[in-house]
Amino acid sequence: MFMPDHLHMLVHGLSETADLRAFASRAKQFSAYEYSRARGQRLWQPSYYDHLVREGEDVLGFMAYIAMNPVVAGLAKRPEDYALLGSLTLGREEMLRVLREFAPLLLLP
Repeated sequence: MFMPDHLHMLVHGLSETADLRAFASRAKQFSAYEYSRARGQRLWQPSYYDHLVREGEDVLGFMAYIAMNPVVAGLAKRPEDYALLGSLTLGREEMLRVLREFAPLLLLP
């Protein structure tokens, strides 16, 4: 999810050898190049913060944390009101359905 000054991603590696550092580096490199070409400005800070979700950790909790970011930042009253809420693997409506089912207090009817 894009925020005004940062980005949240919940990424699932496709194999045991998936390399988050390489993924983040390539994603930042590609997007920074395109942004710089279009805007003539830098896009990213030099580093990033990551957290490896371990087996047994609550992935839905991480989804809810990400979805609540715009609310906490005062950019939306509810997660579903934020235009940039979304997912590549789950469509927007599917993501909202999952959050409503598993974190119902976050998303008001």
